[in-house]
Amino acid sequence: MRFLMLSWRDPRNPRAGGAERVTQGYLAALRGRGHEVFWFANQFPGGAPTEEIEGIRIVRGGDKGTSILAARRWYRRQAPFDLVMDQHHGLPWYAPWWCHTRCVAYVHEVLGPIWEVFYRWPTSALGQWQERWTHWLYRNVPFWTASASTKAGLEQHGVKSVTLIPYGVHTVALPQLEPKPLELPLRLIVVSRLAPNKRIEDAIAACHCLHARGLPAHLTIIGTGESEPLLRQRVRDLNLDAQVTFAGALTEAAKDDHLRRAHFLVHTSLREGWGLNVIEANALGTPAVAYPVPGLIESTLHDQTGLLTTTETPAAVADALADCLRHPDRYARYRVAAWERAKTFHWSVVLPQACAWLEAQGRPRRGTEGAGEKGNT
Repeated sequence: MRFLMLSWRDPRNPRAGGAERVTQGYLAALRGRGHEVFWFANQFPGGAPTEEIEGIRIVRGGDKGTSILAARRWYRRQAPFDLVMDQHHGLPWYAPWWCHTRCVAYVHEVLGPIWEVFYRWPTSALGQWQERWTHWLYRNVPFWTASASTKAGLEQHGVKSVTLIPYGVHTVALPQLEPKPLELPLRLIVVSRLAPNKRIEDAIAACHCLHARGLPAHLTIIGTGESEPLLRQRVRDLNLDAQVTFAGALTEAAKDDHLRRAHFLVHTSLREGWGLNVIEANALGTPAVAYPVPGLIESTLHDQTGLLTTTETPAAVADALADCLRHPDRYARYRVAAWERAKTFHWSVVLPQACAWLEAQGRPRRGTEGAGEKGNT
């Protein structure tokens, strides 16, 4: 079978993140099952027009305003595909109206308030309206996503069919948990693209709250992004230079080593499709303290595999951590439960069901064989 993924970014894009990592996981698995797999994405400075990654044929063309037209021009020159996967990142590719074959939509999260973080009014309001309208336009197209929160948001916007396929992680769970007593100074970690919607300044402020309460903590921030200069200035303003380390982009092995040694992963994002780094941390025996927002309320099970704060504030993060320090037996319980649960999200468990669903979507439906399907609308 022949599969095509349409996505604004590919794994080599400088702004690639968790969405691209999980997309690569699904596509590499399809390739491993003997299928031909293509990934069309936006061009970026220094990016080759074509490239192969794990057997996936990467094709790049166009930019924010022209990539849909570039994809259509390229598509017309290709042999027919069995399934086109239209991945939405705020804007879709409108593939059901030009691909002339079976099509599914792939969404990580309903952006909603995230539009307000990146754009001022009225652009933010227009973006939110466009997102709702797009989902209604795609209402008859099968969707696939990872979280029940996103599924509920899509259904509220009129989408009729949403299949839940969990994200997987490459991180192999530790063979056994190492001793890691909860003690001062607390070792906290953030793993994220440094972008406004991730609200990493809240994790920094939570570290400041802990110090103000006489509870020393050290925060390691792994990742890079456009918000880094502002975050560094925030650290200086709070006199936290000795308590906050910007580790930058690390290799997977180095990142895992930091995650394994940390007491807690701190996740203060505005919302997530799931929270991939939560499960990665859990696999290494590190629970998360997270804001109670869509996506994170599923990757972290409150008082089972970690903690969800009572409110979306740095003080609430500090409250949760301070309370856990008073009950170290809870921390030991969270570690075990998180570690055990993370094993069920390894790619070896997730990919067979994901590939089976995608293969089923790519097969001709009764009455369409030889008829040249015109999408799903």
